[in-house]
Parts: sequence; structure tokens; C-alpha cells
Amino acid sequence: MLRKIVCVSMLLMCATAAADAERFVRKLALPDGRTAVVAEGDLEARSIGSYSVRVYSGDDTTFYEAGVVMARDGVVEDIRLADLDGKGRQQLVVIIRSAGTGGYLSAQAFAFPNKEVEARSHVDGLPADADPVAALTRTTRSDKVLGKGKYHDPNGGAR
Repeated sequence: MLRKIVCVSMLLMCATAAADAERFVRKLALPDGRTAVVAEGDLEARSIGSYSVRVYSGDDTTFYEAGVVMARDGVVEDIRLADLDGKGRQQLVVIIRSAGTGGYLSAQAFAFPNKEVEARSHVDGLPADADPVAALTRTTRSDKVLGKGKYHDPNGGAR
């Protein structure tokens, strides 16, 4: 009986470890020398949940400065830096692919002024083959902080 309990426990631990191994976690050097970490939420479903964007001073993750937690409908597929407003300022772009039929894309831009993390423009419902950075570039020209003001159609000409 004890042997069965141990076997079941080992299987559960392996399944948990495998789920964690698939979870998106990536560290990225920012142009100003700080470090950003983007990670899907712990112990959440892969297809829906949250992700965090955290910023640390320097090139390691010792000294935390700021962070945000955002909802996600899909899996974090990639992160990259891009000059979305044409002013030479790199913003972090988090790209999410929906888990449902169609594999639609969404993307969220983040800026890091004054030791803060600001969610900037957002696009969603993009076709699976769209360029989310190009869609954000068209949306970000006004460089408005998320939730303040209206954005034009982010999906216009996204392919």
C-alpha cells in the first residue's frame, strides 16, 4: 500500500514539474541597464490566467523596483523590445496567442519611466499571422497610457 502511495505521489510531482516547465518565464535586458522578467502566473492553467512584468535594477534579479500583474487569455508566446512611437524609446512588448480556434494574437506594450511599470497600448483579436508589433506601432503613435483616452482601430491593416 505504501508503495502505491509513493508511486502516485511521484506521478503527481512529475506532472506538476512538467506543467511548470512549460510555463513562460523569460528575463530581458532593458536598454537602460535594468532587467525585466515576464512570467506566466504560478499554478495557473496554460490557456488563461495572468502574467507579471517585473523590473529589477542592474543586470540581475536581486533588487526589485516595480511590477504589474496582467490578465491573459492565451499563452505568452514571446517578448521583445520595440520602438513603437518612433521616438527612439524601446518599450517591452508581450505577445499572447489564444489557445482556442484561430490562434488569435494580442499584444501589450509596457514602458518603464521613473522606476515604474506602465501598461501602454494594447491590441487584441489579431489574425494568427499578423505582426503584433506593427499593429502596436500604429496604435502607439499617441503614446497614451492604457486607460486614458481612446485608441484608433489597432487591427486596421495588421497583416
